[in-house]
Amino acid sequence: MESRANNSRKCKNLRPMMRTAGILCGTAGLTFFLIPSFAMAQEGVGRPVLIPGSAAVAPSARLAPAKPANGAVDPSTYIISPEDNIQVTVWKEPAISGPVLVRPDGMISVSLVGDLKAAGQTPTALAQQITERLKKYIQDPDVLVGILAVHPKQIFLLGEVQHVGPVIMTPDMTILQAISAAGGLTPFANSKHLYILRTAQGKQQRIPFDYKKAIKDGNQQGVSLLPGDTVVVP
Repeated sequence: MESRANNSRKCKNLRPMMRTAGILCGTAGLTFFLIPSFAMAQEGVGRPVLIPGSAAVAPSARLAPAKPANGAVDPSTYIISPEDNIQVTVWKEPAISGPVLVRPDGMISVSLVGDLKAAGQTPTALAQQITERLKKYIQDPDVLVGILAVHPKQIFLLGEVQHVGPVIMTPDMTILQAISAAGGLTPFANSKHLYILRTAQGKQQRIPFDYKKAIKDGNQQGVSLLPGDTVVVP
């Protein structure tokens, strides 16, 4: 009897701590039980709720662009090209969301939005355009555009280079690098009078470039390459 009374007094003193730890206390001694390893939900409107194996998520959380991992494209700087595969996600609108292939003409088709130009824009800018068009049909639309697959970007070299034809572009490729990828100039090349042919909005531009000057002092003359450019070496 004395032992049972002592146990009862001990349990009374330890009960607050033991309740948290998952221990039941009775007059006959201590009994252990298991508490499931998930976090307890917090009550109250607008407060975070913890679910098993996750961090706090606010009920009002909206779509937020993820930071690009190593090797991934940055949605604020990447320029969409024809035949890229993109993902359009509209918050709480699965019927509108989904993968979209950029057509060879640079256009895409999105439900409710219709056709719009995707090539030449960043994913961030395209998402803003889709958002503006959806405001006619959806209150406060929240849109994200991501890149699922990047179509290899090419430029073309013609004339007095060792290997005429397409060259796969690398990020920030210069004209000097493109010529090097084509094996360099031939001995007959007019290195001071290169030019780039570029088609923009249905019109062809001719951009001069002095290869000899670029080799001499690294001056790129404000000329950068875009996918689809043709470098002509006379």
